[in-house]
Formats: sequence, C-alpha cells, structure tokens
Amino acid sequence: MSKSDYEPGSYTRTTDLLVLRNYDEEILHPIGPVAIISDQLDPALSDSINFHLRNRRAITVDEYPNQGSIPGYFRADYRIPAILDRFNSGEGKAIITESVRGHDLFIITDVLNYGQRYQRFEQDVSLSPDEHFEDLSRVISAVHGVAKRINVIMPYLYEGRVYRRVNRGSLDCAVMLNRLFDLGIDNFLTFDAHDDRMANAVPTKNFESVKTSLQLIEALITEYPDLKIDKDNFMVASADEASIKRCIYYASLMQVPLGLFYRHYDPRLISEGKYTERSVKSHAQKKFLGDQIAGKDVLIVDDMIDTGKTALECATQLKEQNARRVFVAVTFAQFSKGIEKFDEAYEKGIINKIFATNLAYRPPELLEREWFSDVNFAKYIALLIDGYNHDASLSSLMNPTKRIQELLNNFKGVTNGKK
Repeated sequence: MSKSDYEPGSYTRTTDLLVLRNYDEEILHPIGPVAIISDQLDPALSDSINFHLRNRRAITVDEYPNQGSIPGYFRADYRIPAILDRFNSGEGKAIITESVRGHDLFIITDVLNYGQRYQRFEQDVSLSPDEHFEDLSRVISAVHGVAKRINVIMPYLYEGRVYRRVNRGSLDCAVMLNRLFDLGIDNFLTFDAHDDRMANAVPTKNFESVKTSLQLIEALITEYPDLKIDKDNFMVASADEASIKRCIYYASLMQVPLGLFYRHYDPRLISEGKYTERSVKSHAQKKFLGDQIAGKDVLIVDDMIDTGKTALECATQLKEQNARRVFVAVTFAQFSKGIEKFDEAYEKGIINKIFATNLAYRPPELLEREWFSDVNFAKYIALLIDGYNHDASLSSLMNPTKRIQELLNNFKGVTNGKK
C-alpha cells in the first residue's frame, strides 16, 4: 500500500455507517442540490472528495432509483468553480462562475495551503492563512442570499491556537467564528480543534469538531500488524499538557498506560514581566511523567506538527529510556521547518513513522519520505457532506468511540490468532 494514498477501510466499513433514513425508514430528501467550492484545497484532495461523493450517490440511486429523479442529486461533478484572484498589490477578489441559487453549498477551505502562490509587487509569494481566510469571507459574501444554505468545512481551525485570552492578547479564533456566522453561514465543521471549547464563542450556532482518532489508529495497526496493544507492550504519550485530553481518549480506548511530557519552567519569570509564557516554555526542559517505557512501543499523539521540535524532543527522550519503537500520530503535519531533522531522526532509529491526515496541504517532498504515512480523509468528508445534505443524524460519524473499540477488538483477535 502506497504511503501517499492510504485510505481507512481495512478493518471498518465506514460507508455503512451513515443511514440517510428517518424514523419511518424512508430515505430522507436532500436540503437542495449539493454544490462544493473547493478552490482553496490541494487539487488532489478536491478531486478525491468529488469522486467519493459521486460514488456514494451512485450507490444510493442504485438502491433507491427515485433519488435519481431529484434535480441535481447525481452529477459527475458537484464542484462550482470560483475565481480567487489577486491584484499585484496583494488585494483579492472572488467571482463565482456558476449559479448556486437554491443549492446546499459546502465551502471547503485549507488555510494552511501554502502551495498556492501569486505575484505581489513582482515577488512570488505563497498565500498566508490570513489571505485564505479573507478569500473564504469573499466567497461567502458572493453567495450570501443566493445559496439555500452555506456550510463551511475548515479542517484546520484558523487561529485555533489563539483560543484563550493571555494578558491583553487578541481572541482571534472567537472573532473569526463570529465573523463567519455574521456573514450568514449556517454550519461550521472542523477537525480536532486545538480546544473544542471554542464552540462557546458561538453558543447558538452549529459548530462541530470531528475526531480523527479512528482513521489514525486504523492506519497505525494496518501498517504495523505486529503491534501488541496491551499494558505490557504499548503506551500512549502526550506531547504536552495541552494534548492530555486527546491522549486520555486514545489510552482509554486502547486500554494502555498513558505518559505525559511537560515543560518544567519557573512561572515567576512570567509574573516579573521579563518573559512571556510562550518564550519561557520554548526554552524550558521537557520532562516525562509515566510508567516504565523500556521495551514498549510508544505512540505520541498531538494535534499538529509545526516545526517538529516537540515531537523530536519527546521521541529522543523515549528512545533514551529504551522504547522499542516510537510512532507519532497528528491531525495536521505543517512542517513549517525541520523535515531534514526528521530524516536524521529516522536514520538514527529515533522515530519509526509519522501518521498524519491529508486535511491540510503537505508538500511533495514530505509525501516522498519513507517515515511519513498520509491518511486520506476524502471519503470521510464526502460522507459528511452527504449526511449534512440530507439533514441526517451524524452521531455515528462524529463519535468514533464504538467503531474504535470494534476495530481494536478485531485487530487483537487477529493478532492473537482467534480469527
């Protein structure tokens, strides 16, 4: 299996999980024809989402022929092109090239997509997250009052790390969410928000943060069928204090020990005003709190890799304590710098594999790395779009706990020779 096109499905049948029926067992009618604007995505992800949505609709029409008579229900391409152009000054504009009147519109945006570039004052520059967000706002303003409903899928939550007030700092994520809903969107969906309490910023609106744990765990056990996931041979490690809740979830379902890396620093330096919290923590020494590591496979879980400093620091300490193998599972692999350092760590046996989703842009050089495994979420996004469009219950997709338990029970049964 190619590491650049891994798609969950070896142990679970995700396509069977979404039932588009009401209490009378009649299939639900769609809100309106689906329209997708995905010009801010990597083209490969955009193509794959459309492919899986078309396939799912084809299966539905085959089972329920009446669905095929609904205008716009089954089409070869659900995407509506948008021109997101920029002047030489860097100012932007958005033009929707086809009608979206009466459509259930899904705008999918990747604010981390620095693979998109343009010319500004004769300089070749990549689009920043701020520019992507402004383009999203332009698209919404262009379709507001015309589309039947506007849904935003933003896998990486823009400014999600600025989720709480520090001193007189800005509350950027809360401002962003309120701005989008003020522009007239109906639903907002993201993946593994840095802190899902950001929903409190828009308490009367529909904000969803979807877990990626099922697909990441499935990718791990598919690629490493020799794993022994039990308390004697496996451990989950939290890369920092902020990820502890996420890691408790993993460790509890896997029924394995949990370890925690934390930064030991003197808070008095902050209170004296000499340093900010960020600067003190960045230079503080990481320490590990947990059970014995020797001989165990360890899975480091975090929401993202930015520079990679945290993951490498944790992995190095784990290997110094004689961990057998070290894996890293993250939702977003930014790698704003430091890919070469991971090459060195892999060569030295410090890290065995990094699992990350394709929900954000990954440069070609990262996809080529032997130590990187790309987990494809295109089918999952297509299922979510189909479910939203039918106004169906999405609890089976949003909460993966039961499916993870079934997945792990199945895997342990196979590895123990019971099946």
